[in-house]
Amino acid sequence: MGQLLYDGGSQSFDIDDRALAHLRLVFMNKLRRGEPFLLHLADTSGIGTRSLWVHPSISLVFSFYGSRNPALNREWLDAMMAEANGPNGLTLSPEPAVSDTPHRQPA
Repeated sequence: MGQLLYDGGSQSFDIDDRALAHLRLVFMNKLRRGEPFLLHLADTSGIGTRSLWVHPSISLVFSFYGSRNPALNREWLDAMMAEANGPNGLTLSPEPAVSDTPHRQPA
């Protein structure tokens, strides 16, 4: 179980290392393009959700507790990026099953 520290650690969220690794890539890609977005996470109390404004001016720390980098699911990354690019922002959802069709790289 990893942890996302938001706004200098004023808020923290426990997130599975695998999901956190995927989120880190989405954050990196969005923020290096200067594209802030909303992230919706389940509240730590288990009731409701919290929405975070993800912007380059806000301090973020990704803490992983596992000793190995999790394998990445390209379909999950693509779905997360598409959702983060949408008007409602990104909601962390469960990982979809990996399809049997190979992912094709653009020519």
